[in-house]
Amino acid sequence: MRGVAAVAHKEFRQIVRDRRTLLTVLFVPAFILLLYGYALNFDIRDIRLAVNDQDGSRASREVVSSFVNSGFFRLVGYIHSSAEMDRLIDRGEVRAVLVVPAGFERDIANRTPVRLQIVIDGDNANTATTAMGYATAITAEASAALQAAVGIERRSPPAVLEPRVWYNPELRSTLFLVPGLIAFIAMITAVVSTALSVVREKERGTMEQIRMSPLSPSSFVLGKTLPYLALSFLSALLVILAAMVLFDLPMRGSWLLLGAVVAIFLVGALAQGLLISTLAQTQQVAFQAALLSSFLPTFILSGFVFPIPSMPWAIQLVTYIVPARYFLVALRAIVLKGAGLEAFAGDLLAMAVFSVAMLSLASVRLARAWA
Repeated sequence: MRGVAAVAHKEFRQIVRDRRTLLTVLFVPAFILLLYGYALNFDIRDIRLAVNDQDGSRASREVVSSFVNSGFFRLVGYIHSSAEMDRLIDRGEVRAVLVVPAGFERDIANRTPVRLQIVIDGDNANTATTAMGYATAITAEASAALQAAVGIERRSPPAVLEPRVWYNPELRSTLFLVPGLIAFIAMITAVVSTALSVVREKERGTMEQIRMSPLSPSSFVLGKTLPYLALSFLSALLVILAAMVLFDLPMRGSWLLLGAVVAIFLVGALAQGLLISTLAQTQQVAFQAALLSSFLPTFILSGFVFPIPSMPWAIQLVTYIVPARYFLVALRAIVLKGAGLEAFAGDLLAMAVFSVAMLSLASVRLARAWA
């Protein structure tokens, strides 16, 4: 027992001195629980809603208020044409558009059945299904209130909701999940591949020879990135083609634009892996860090599975540094909607900024290591 106690005492003192191990064991699990415990939320709220009120009456305003006051929809604004509706949905600025037909209040007063219409963006099948359920229930309640106000005694409601789902009318979950899987697979493979590259040079002892060469850190980083970029780009395209063949993923946009989006996303992912490789000393540590920094954020904080608007505002702020968030918006816009660059220009810029930032940090970190 004395030997066991001595070894345990020695190991405990060594762990206390090793701050990285202590931090990993004590604080990382609590951080993951705090971060992802709040992010994992299947409740969908704050669905961005635009309204095309063609009646402009008191009754139509009451219906709109029913949607807003429910807590499930957030009114973005009013529109006056189908062109505005197309633009807002294509850019992802709204998830649903409520259309109130002209003569709505008059038909209610005359006891004439009237149909409301809600147009829902179907690129996210889970959110679209939930939004349609919310809208149907809210319309039924608002219709019952209007029915009581005008003294209608018949059983049939005066107002009925007619939902229309764009881009995924059958609400196939495959069309929602496959783009997320493409981002998920591309991110993990790219980060892990480059995360091991510099560490491999350290373990083999060839890093000292590279340091003695006239090669600059930025040239070394770019040279390490380009081969993996070509392989990762080819791999991503093969995954996309396989998804189209196996899962009937449509391609409604430009292949050239899709290639540009994939390339920019992969540059950021590869640069993130290089940054990890400059910090890690062993391939095992680099592999673990690569998985931790790419697997969980891409799966949980990108909007792949869990809707970002339903997360607490503090977690939503964290999602802004997850490149897969922007890649998913651009990928779904091209593949499912056939949208042009104007629909996701901001997301493309965010991915480009992330890529440049990661490449710069990797170069700076490597320059310090060489100094």
